[in-house]
Amino acid sequence: MTEHARHVESAYEAAIELPEHYIETATSLVQSELRVLKHGDAFAVFDEFGDIGVAGASAQGLYFNDTRHLSSLQLLIEGMRPLLLGSVVQDDNVALSVDLANPDVSVEGAIVLPRDSVFIERTAFLWRGALYQRIGFRNFEGARRQFRIDIRYGADFRDLFEVRGATRARRGRLLRKRAPSEISFVYEGLDQIARESVLRFQPQPAALDGGQASFAVDLGPFERSSIFVSVGCGGGAPPEISDFQRALRDRRRAIRAKTAAIATVESSNDLFNEMCRRSTADLYMLMSRTPHGLYPYAGIPWYSTPFGRDGIITAMMMLWLDPAVARGVLSYLAATQAQGFDPEADAEPGKILHETRAGEMARLGEVPFRLYYGAVDATPLFVMLAGMYFERTGDLAFIRSIWPNVRAALAWIDEFGDRDGDGFVEYRRETERGLANQGWKDSHDSIFHADGALAEGPIALCEVQAYVYGAKTRAADLASALGDDAGAERLRGEARTLREAFEARFWQEDLGLYALALDGVKKPCRVRASNAGHALFAGIATPERAQTVARTLLGRSFFSGWGIRTLAAGETRYNPISYHNGSVWPHDNALIALGFSRYGLGREAAQVFSAMFEAGTYQDLRRLPELFCGFSRKPHRGPTAYPVACAPQAWAAATPFALLQATLGLRLSCEERSARFVDPLMPEFLDWVTLTRVTVGDAQAKVCAHRRDDDVTLSLLERKGELKVMLLK
Repeated sequence: MTEHARHVESAYEAAIELPEHYIETATSLVQSELRVLKHGDAFAVFDEFGDIGVAGASAQGLYFNDTRHLSSLQLLIEGMRPLLLGSVVQDDNVALSVDLANPDVSVEGAIVLPRDSVFIERTAFLWRGALYQRIGFRNFEGARRQFRIDIRYGADFRDLFEVRGATRARRGRLLRKRAPSEISFVYEGLDQIARESVLRFQPQPAALDGGQASFAVDLGPFERSSIFVSVGCGGGAPPEISDFQRALRDRRRAIRAKTAAIATVESSNDLFNEMCRRSTADLYMLMSRTPHGLYPYAGIPWYSTPFGRDGIITAMMMLWLDPAVARGVLSYLAATQAQGFDPEADAEPGKILHETRAGEMARLGEVPFRLYYGAVDATPLFVMLAGMYFERTGDLAFIRSIWPNVRAALAWIDEFGDRDGDGFVEYRRETERGLANQGWKDSHDSIFHADGALAEGPIALCEVQAYVYGAKTRAADLASALGDDAGAERLRGEARTLREAFEARFWQEDLGLYALALDGVKKPCRVRASNAGHALFAGIATPERAQTVARTLLGRSFFSGWGIRTLAAGETRYNPISYHNGSVWPHDNALIALGFSRYGLGREAAQVFSAMFEAGTYQDLRRLPELFCGFSRKPHRGPTAYPVACAPQAWAAATPFALLQATLGLRLSCEERSARFVDPLMPEFLDWVTLTRVTVGDAQAKVCAHRRDDDVTLSLLERKGELKVMLLK
């Protein structure tokens, strides 16, 4: 064997040792423009034609409760794919609209149907566990047109983790049942659950078999006709085809009801307005109504389920916009808080949920995520959010109802989070099938030392200590409001002690940052990572060191021109196309910008805001993705896409609103009945911005901020109720 052959062989041997729960892919999610819809526990991923599964193995499909109920759906005219004219998810994210035309159709060399004779319009939407689709035809010619339409379909009932690349030794049994206008696929799972997809067609197909429905379409001059398809997968009776218009109307009414009371943003910049509208539409599409209130599912396609950390941070960034989301998140996480020990789920009493899954593999325990608690940060973040929600709303009755959960979370922080009693919260997974790293950077290789060696646990992350500080200071305020002054003073004292220890052990003067983490022997991971910016967000940093952190994060090794990288260029494991080691995450930048604002660093926050906005202008639908690559900005082109980034992703969608809050210095307080704008600044791409329905208690205001060079002035356009609107400089 040659040296080259040995090198290739060893490379392949190394390549098969993939981390647990790796997302395997042979195609990029950005290889073609995907179209995404979601409602409740169902979501669908289409290609730009409105088809599913044409490109082979991919994330495309119709999913319900973490199972792919439809793996293929393709429209053909005379056996050929139509010509694509345009494709877009409508502005409110309710429906997908695809415009198509017929290709040239030939018989024995003669064209019998000239291209562009027939306009085809596909409209698809989700409602209550079902996909509805109308395929409309219009003949724009003065001659009669006759053609065959085929709709090919298939259902593989793959678990989402199988779609992501997991392999299984056994699967359940797939059955088919057929009626004249209906076909159903029933998957009898190994978990004893029968999952069903029911396809209905109108009019009745000329032919219907296990994989294709065929229709003969006859259009007179300038005539129209339609084919309707519905796919029910949410249990209960399959949807009726005749319900298309009513279901579409109800779907639109439901999304309007969700957003009727939220604050809105309008500005001098049309592109920023588009970004805000898309972010709002994405957030409320991802929002599912649980028995406990609204909960933003994390992202599509891989994370369309409640995640503790993602839901909390999304709610924090939306808090000024819509505090009802925070209440729903807190209620849901309180209801699912761990009550006992379960090493297979990384569960301990008082710990807050990381992730829940409803698919077959989770139910069988093939993956540990049915109710999984492998996140070290969700618990202190839960307490932080409770305090932030109370400051925002003054809803003491609700806080009293979840106070036992807050106390249980604080007890977990002190007892199980800090097992060695050194004052820092650490993590180490209890199950080898769980996540090796349990902060927000949960890649297997994201926590390491300067020489590249992976840190061994228990690991105390920089940002987690900051969250614990934030949790204890916020919990002290809650305790005071509930009349427990002694408890409040104790919590404030613990927070002060933690702050002193954090500064002593984590600060790295020569790096100009806090260390990424302490490993199991308390050795600092002297790595320049964006995690240090979260120390500013939670308020644990001293003012002097906050300024140093800001300078470092906006230096050339960190700031790509499109945002702050997760890892500085030059670090041993720096890779701008990796998930966590050099990429740029919008939500990470938003939290850092909020931290800058907290310490009076408005110009720095505005720099991040401008970069994120400019990155967003290059994105499809003006939608910020989960992340993008960390390559340095180059002239005349946008940022480089990350191949398997979710879009939409909840905390990315909330980013524009958090960045706007950071630069305006917006602080809302129910106790003071005030909306304060503290040292506001506005980036150069905005001349003015108007905030409507800024609500505190039962009062609300409409405020316009105007930029005058480096100054900002406020105009109070409307006020209802008792609300102080203040500009503080």
